[in-house]
Amino acid sequence: MIELVESILDEPWKPVSRPALVAWLAFYCAFLAYAFSAHGGFLFIDSANLVVHEGGHNLFGWFGSVLGLWGGTLLQWLVPFLLAAYFLTQRQTTGFVFCLFFFFENWLYTATYMADARVQALPLVTTGDPDLVEHDWYAIFSSLGVLNHDTQIAALVRVLGWCGMLACVVWLASKARAART
Repeated sequence: MIELVESILDEPWKPVSRPALVAWLAFYCAFLAYAFSAHGGFLFIDSANLVVHEGGHNLFGWFGSVLGLWGGTLLQWLVPFLLAAYFLTQRQTTGFVFCLFFFFENWLYTATYMADARVQALPLVTTGDPDLVEHDWYAIFSSLGVLNHDTQIAALVRVLGWCGMLACVVWLASKARAART
């Protein structure tokens, strides 16, 4: 198994044209500016994240109520992460960065939901009975005994999401710079 991973990582990344790199970097910079200007609010991509999140409750719910509760966030994070892992094995630079970038963008969305645990001001969505809807992070944080730290945990998750997105852009820019030399 280790040999397989080493062989994949030893493969060179597939080349990306200079215009494509410039376009992708412009896209990421524009998205980062858009996300920053939203000040933790709902982003257009979060509609897609919400669909995947709700599907995760249904999928992981087959494995019990605890996994069903965590399943929304698990699937929401797993989908872009596993897609990034696939593009890593294929050594496709732009696909890898795109998926990893949106893996970390999901952390912003999750942080907003986490920060709402005590106040529960966000409108909730469910694929089941609307009378049985519950706030995931209220239930999770309550069960872990950390409900009073919801905003602190959310702030950490948000910072990690921003750091991850920025790291993706920096890595892509470094690939562009290395390709020029």
